[in-house]
Amino acid sequence: METNNTFTNETAVSPALFTTEALLNHWQGHRALTRRVIEAFPEDAFYNFSIGGMRPFSLLTMEMIGLAAPGIRGVAFGDWTFGDPVLDHSTPPPPTKQEVLNLWDLVTEYINTLWPQIRPERFEESEAAFGMYENTILNTIIYLIDNEIHHRGQGYVYLRALGVEPPAFWDR
Repeated sequence: METNNTFTNETAVSPALFTTEALLNHWQGHRALTRRVIEAFPEDAFYNFSIGGMRPFSLLTMEMIGLAAPGIRGVAFGDWTFGDPVLDHSTPPPPTKQEVLNLWDLVTEYINTLWPQIRPERFEESEAAFGMYENTILNTIIYLIDNEIHHRGQGYVYLRALGVEPPAFWDR
């Protein structure tokens, strides 16, 4: 029997790598780990410590919050405005780490609330996220996750420099 190695429409179809539920769980697993990184910071260092000109982790956290909240709204409804200035990533963080964690938790619930409202076909649609970044909705979600991982990595460097053992990166 001869094997045909060319791809046809019939052979090019493959099962989905992620269900939408699995993608949400993946994102929320990263968010839970990032939350533990925030918790690990000493209060003063959360707001003031930096290395090599990088922003303090409180500002990095506000960027993650400021992208996730309007990001999920954009993903769900196509509304890419920043809207609420509290959720704008350029907004200074609240004065205590606990207030930042409360805001983090609020955004986590917001993601959980809006996620079921995303139409399945929406993931393959293309839009300019925040009016600037043309991509599929799926790739925009992956960007939001990647951005968080990137900044969490900076938090790991900070924690190690402070002599604080960060949470295990694989424990999501």
